[in-house]
Amino acid sequence: MSDRTKAKSKKKKQPAANEAAAGSASDDPFATAPATMNKAARIEAIDYDALSTERLEAMAAAAEEVINCHRVLAKTGDNIVGELLRDIETFYEWDHYPDGDVYDSETHSQFYYHAHPEDERPGEHGHFHTFLRPDGMPEGITPAKVPDYEPKEDPDDELSHLIAISMDKFGVPIRLFTVNRWVSADVWYDAEDVITFLDYFEMDLAQPSWPLNRWITGMVQLYHPQIAALIRARDAKVAEWQAAHPDKNVFTDHNLETTSLTAIAIDDHVQKITAALEKRR
Repeated sequence: MSDRTKAKSKKKKQPAANEAAAGSASDDPFATAPATMNKAARIEAIDYDALSTERLEAMAAAAEEVINCHRVLAKTGDNIVGELLRDIETFYEWDHYPDGDVYDSETHSQFYYHAHPEDERPGEHGHFHTFLRPDGMPEGITPAKVPDYEPKEDPDDELSHLIAISMDKFGVPIRLFTVNRWVSADVWYDAEDVITFLDYFEMDLAQPSWPLNRWITGMVQLYHPQIAALIRARDAKVAEWQAAHPDKNVFTDHNLETTSLTAIAIDDHVQKITAALEKRR
């Protein structure tokens, strides 16, 4: 899905088994982030007390699903990424896993996992990219009319990138980030439309792994406020970059790869969700 020039693939170890679902988030997501991400926009800390009760309850339900997925896999010494790669003898950088991506033909949600060279992404084993295709989008939403927009021959190929989820060597999520259009080779949609898409993303499939599919569906809901903030920050970063480089097309400028970024830790996040809900009881 990317137009990045692909060098010869190199072997990369599968993640080790883990028992914990999360650690503590860094106060500064750029403190341990790769240098290739240091141009990304920051987002403000989420005000949990400002979220609606409905949203907090949806996040709490998603947290239960996500944590259960980690829990059941850990019982057999497995983890989220290891579950995806369990039948893969050699894991190669840049290749999509699984081959052909995972696609739900009813919800039109899609994702894949891949890895960059370790010197590009220290501390990261790899990351998931999530998408929604037009047949799964609400009626009336169309791609943003950016200067170089060209309709696809098949309208359902005008998919939208939602969010990327970085995983560490233990198969634990450590960051959320958005990317420039050239990275994911998707079609650009305005931020508010992409935020609308988040509630339509669902991987309701048994293959390649039921726990993995439930986990990635849950992660999008669990971190809905952060993802929404990252998507808005993505559009602001792109506008800022275009204004600073008026002679270039920002969407194809390889000097801007990651557009927004935040560190995450499930335990910390769930504690804050629980505390915000307790105040309302």
